[in-house]
Amino acid sequence: MSENTPAPANFVHLHVHTQYSLLDGAIRLDDLLAKCKEYGMDTVAVTDHGSMFGALEFYVKAQKAGIKPIIGCEFYIAPNSRTDKSAKSSGKAAFHIVLLAMNITGYKNLLKLASIAQLQGFHYKPRIDKEVMIAHSDGLIAMTACLHGEIPYLIAKEKNMDLARKKAKELQDIFGDRLYFELQENGMEEQAIANNGLKELSQDLNIPLVATNDCHYLNRHESEAHELLLCIQTGKTIMDANRFKFSTDQLYFKSPDEMRREFSHCPEAIASTVDIANRCNLEIEFGKHYFPIFPIPENETLDSMFEKIAREGFKRRLAEIRKRETISAELEKTYRQRLDMEIDVIQTMGFPGYFLIVADFITWAKDHDIPVGPGRGSGAGSLVAFSMGITDIDPIPYGLIFERFLNVERQSMPDFDVDFCQERRGEVIKYVHEKYGGDSHVTQIVTYGSMKAKGVIRDVGRALAMPFGDVDRIAKLVPDELKMTIRKALKEEPRLKDLYNRDEQVKKLLDIAKVLEGLQRHTSIHAAGVVISPEPMVEYLPVCKGPKGEVLTQYDMKYTEMTGLIKFDFLGLKTLTVID
Repeated sequence: MSENTPAPANFVHLHVHTQYSLLDGAIRLDDLLAKCKEYGMDTVAVTDHGSMFGALEFYVKAQKAGIKPIIGCEFYIAPNSRTDKSAKSSGKAAFHIVLLAMNITGYKNLLKLASIAQLQGFHYKPRIDKEVMIAHSDGLIAMTACLHGEIPYLIAKEKNMDLARKKAKELQDIFGDRLYFELQENGMEEQAIANNGLKELSQDLNIPLVATNDCHYLNRHESEAHELLLCIQTGKTIMDANRFKFSTDQLYFKSPDEMRREFSHCPEAIASTVDIANRCNLEIEFGKHYFPIFPIPENETLDSMFEKIAREGFKRRLAEIRKRETISAELEKTYRQRLDMEIDVIQTMGFPGYFLIVADFITWAKDHDIPVGPGRGSGAGSLVAFSMGITDIDPIPYGLIFERFLNVERQSMPDFDVDFCQERRGEVIKYVHEKYGGDSHVTQIVTYGSMKAKGVIRDVGRALAMPFGDVDRIAKLVPDELKMTIRKALKEEPRLKDLYNRDEQVKKLLDIAKVLEGLQRHTSIHAAGVVISPEPMVEYLPVCKGPKGEVLTQYDMKYTEMTGLIKFDFLGLKTLTVID
């Protein structure tokens, strides 16, 4: 170890909210991992609120950075049943609990709990209840969370130690030695009361203590920007006395030295962070493909049915070509050799099911007079795709190469970009949805809207209660470029830089906007992507609801594909060129 290399940290942050705690966490994953490196920390957890939107991205990036990832989630627990949507069961009444995956069993239970919270329990917040927490508790470590955790709340707010003890025993019955009392040192008077009560219960019930900091932003000086972020989330301004806010500026990613100093009164709570990290050893397997189950007759296999349909389709296409022109024996031989080669490659690579599914929904669309594009991209180089009606482009006359589409030397999924009439694309997706198992097996893919330069200036301006006209004029000074940032705009636009240097209010606006720029703001639906799973979708990834009640993946396109699920692109175009 060189002199400049930090010593391995003997503290691990286990309660961290990233940009995927939408409009609440202000920690970017890349910045988080860089800070871990700076502090010499080789392990860190991410525990976003009620969802796992960024869990797989965090896992992949952390491993690449040489940092051990611990995937977790801070869940909201409904006071009664998760299905109770009465006023008394609002999100404000939901207690918090932090759950961390110890292994693949725990990870899969997190997938299920995060999905249940979004699909079944959503009422102001995504909620679970104790019933499903018990059913999916294996492989999970539980921590009692912040002051909104049930036990800290009963101690600090209700001053009811007896009930707190009872609730602690209930959690102990569920999690056994996987339950920890969570201590925090954030300068809040109520937190000190909670800490004292938790220490007492720890002695009585033999439940270990663990130190966390409920990190919502990376650096202490970003607390004001985070306060404005909460204003944006709740639609309030900084002038609203009753707005939601934290009464501390210490919810940042503290260094191990800071945490050890603050918990010098309770070193065992620091030691527990390392104990928990050592118990969490999740390994997610990549590189497998999970194909949807295409229905086939009893006397067929996927390979035999695929080959049968491909060869029958080829006969029809060959007959169509003969009607237009004379085919020499040599050219026919070229066609047949190409067909044999492609069938062999597709079967060897295990993709017959994919071709059958795509051909099936394209055939259904054509049978129902829904315009379908002729095919484009590398898929147009496949004679099998042409034979099965997936494309309408004969690759042979144009010299299109199949190997650009599929190659045994390069293990990658085939990918057809299929263009459907935009007005009727939904009918095709509905057909696929019904055929392959409904919401539990077929979902569209989430995308995330982020806080772009002009938009974040306007958002922060509203939160600061600045006049709309003034803020709008400042935002309009940002050049209209696709990847424009506030920092870049300050370099390229003299008028904006001049305002920034002369006007303290404008400087404050832009400085805060720079901290928040690029954070995820909301979820949306990918324009074309649909995934189909052989087992229930929650065995592979977490799901949520879209703006119109659609079931969506919680992982975006890139990380959904990394799970091994098969993506199908249903591209909707207003105008289609269809080859007869």
